[in-house]
Amino acid sequence: MIVSRSIAKTSLTAIFFLFSVCFSVALKAQDGKALFSANCASCHAVHKKLTGPALAGVEERWPDKTKLYSWIRNSAAFLKTGDAYANNLYKEYNGVAMNAFPTLKNEEIDAVLAYIKSVPAPGAAAPGAAAAVAPVEGDNTLLFGILTLILAVVALIMLQVNANLKRLSDEKTGNPILVPIPFYKNKSYIAMLTVVLFLVGGYLTTKGAMGYGRSQNYQPEQPIYYSHKVHAGVNQINCQYCHSGVAQGKQATIPSVNVCMNCHLAINEYKGEKMYTETGEEVDGTAEIKKLYKYAGFEEGKPWDAANAKPIEWVRIHNLPDHVYFNHSQHVKAGQVACQTCHGEIQKMGEVKQFTDLSMGWCVNCHRETKVQFNSNGFYSIYEKYHADLKSGKLDSTKGITVEKIGGTECQKCHY
Repeated sequence: MIVSRSIAKTSLTAIFFLFSVCFSVALKAQDGKALFSANCASCHAVHKKLTGPALAGVEERWPDKTKLYSWIRNSAAFLKTGDAYANNLYKEYNGVAMNAFPTLKNEEIDAVLAYIKSVPAPGAAAPGAAAAVAPVEGDNTLLFGILTLILAVVALIMLQVNANLKRLSDEKTGNPILVPIPFYKNKSYIAMLTVVLFLVGGYLTTKGAMGYGRSQNYQPEQPIYYSHKVHAGVNQINCQYCHSGVAQGKQATIPSVNVCMNCHLAINEYKGEKMYTETGEEVDGTAEIKKLYKYAGFEEGKPWDAANAKPIEWVRIHNLPDHVYFNHSQHVKAGQVACQTCHGEIQKMGEVKQFTDLSMGWCVNCHRETKVQFNSNGFYSIYEKYHADLKSGKLDSTKGITVEKIGGTECQKCHY
């Protein structure tokens, strides 16, 4: 019986270890994506050049990984070492220095690099429906879970076999046969199971609590399939044509029906490339225009009276808590922040989804790393001291002044 208990403890310890590995691997993948979104996505894409180079294959381009770490933490300081590749890269992008990330640990950088490797190249999946449902990144959580269950069943079978063999051995040798304690009455099993359930439940509860109220990747079905890829991407319609309040006030504003009808009084048929929903279903663009006409109260061939229009019940996607103050004009007009910084590559989206979690940590990190755009920006004319320090060389002009240095991380900035 002692041997049986020893095997049981060893098996349960192994199962607990597998659970730990499973959750740690999943967490590392999530951390890599989160770190990329918070620190890299505003200037880099994985397979496309933006402000900076595409990051696919970045490890192969840097033969020494320690140099890559140094470059990421402080590119301006690393350039002074005279590294040929770094200086050529700096010149290729017109002398625009990369933001410094001195607080990133090697493990965090490795997590980002692992995430970059996991992102498939464009065109890797089949076009159309297959491409629409292809997973964005690998997730081995389910595989680890299945393997853990299989090992647990094997361990229980081995325990039963061991108990039967010991009973037969005791019968043959004449040793007293001990009545086995049922699993549900064995205190060692119950204690171990309680600890495992407590740790797993605590992890899931903590993860759920941290994400409570956040809606990253939220992509509701809208009353009309409106494709930003078609409007902002293919047809190059400026964001501010529809979202006119983005440079004027707190809200970006949703366009009224008459703004849509400015174009669609003349455009009553969709002739562009095929569109697909996230589930792979083909979208009839012309039918979606007819839905707009229904909201507008418009009949083709007749004069349109805007008084007959009724609002479209768009489903809100981005929604900050009531205790958070966010002003679009301060970011877009004064801060000169691109729409894609917070909303992702909106010009490539069909139905819009929430690009980032919009958490406090994500916003604070952005304020710590984003440079203030002083040039030709009258909003910041009050910061004459910084202008003078930059001209005199007291402040490093390559590093610039971040939002944090002008009070961007003070609590009252967003909570007052």
